[in-house]
Amino acid sequence: MREVLRTNDPVALSFAQALLRDAGLECVLLDAHIAAVEGSIGAFPRRLMVVDDDYGEAAELLAGAGLGDGA
Repeated sequence: MREVLRTNDPVALSFAQALLRDAGLECVLLDAHIAAVEGSIGAFPRRLMVVDDDYGEAAELLAGAGLGDGA
């Protein structure tokens, strides 16, 4: 798995997940539970991961939507 986005912004994460899923790309959100441990102050960014084979397409899709920097 490769990281395609890292952010503290829950809206950007939700948007990115929706874009990827609509394109038929599986994604996994890591570090979501650390937010509860840290008190949701946003100190730890969440990571959105995709399968290695989907990375190029996912990065290009997110970059086109203004998220991430592309592949």
